[in-house]
Amino acid sequence: MSEEDYIQFTMDIKKKSGIDLSLYKEAQMKRRLSSLYEKKGYKNFKEFFIALNKEDKLFHEFLDRMTINVSEFYRNGKRWEVLEQKIIPQLLSKSKTLKVWSAACSTGEEPYTLAMILSNFLPLSAISILATDIDTNAIARAKMGVYPERSLKEVPEKMKQKFFTLEDNHFKVNDDLKSRVTFKQQNLLADSFDRNFDIIVCRNVLIYFTDEAKNLLYQKFSSALKKDGIFFVGSTEQIFNPSLYNLETEETFIYRKI
Repeated sequence: MSEEDYIQFTMDIKKKSGIDLSLYKEAQMKRRLSSLYEKKGYKNFKEFFIALNKEDKLFHEFLDRMTINVSEFYRNGKRWEVLEQKIIPQLLSKSKTLKVWSAACSTGEEPYTLAMILSNFLPLSAISILATDIDTNAIARAKMGVYPERSLKEVPEKMKQKFFTLEDNHFKVNDDLKSRVTFKQQNLLADSFDRNFDIIVCRNVLIYFTDEAKNLLYQKFSSALKKDGIFFVGSTEQIFNPSLYNLETEETFIYRKI
């Protein structure tokens, strides 16, 4: 594959979708996407883009490959325990309601996990979570709320019984929990953010961005938090200089706006 071929592909994709592939690590993204187009029988990025323009199903596959939709409920459970046992009680001691955002929510496991945890402190009617992702296909699946058993391996049994129904070897999120999450499409790098969040969760996606893009996102996330708001990142995404973004380390992978 030629460098020019990939550069043109990134430009075409940006025009089509608003996604700027140049902000992702190039070697990693090229390898991931070239394996997809080769599997589909295309010889280069030019042929691949022509096909993406014609076939919605293939375009959704491209988005899946680009956005790494690998998720599960209560992923890295010890971090969620800290959020539940320490962070949320602290926040609720100052406010009766919390403004919560699950950024890059993939297929919905993360915002539904947040809703389940918050239900231990608040009635469902008082819970409202914004969940955003760039991939409309992932959002559509999140809204359906149907998951294979492997996605629920870390879900506490009482939560599984309370919020899920087993149908045809899959678990379906019940409507009461689903109604507490609002899913929207969003490009984190290009779009503006809402403000005054108490909790922003963005886990296991920042590792795929360049340092330049990460710096931009840390600034944007910090600005979107209210004072003392919490930014919760993935277990490979430690922020080494949080003070640059008006953040301080509250717990491992959990930061507080100062």
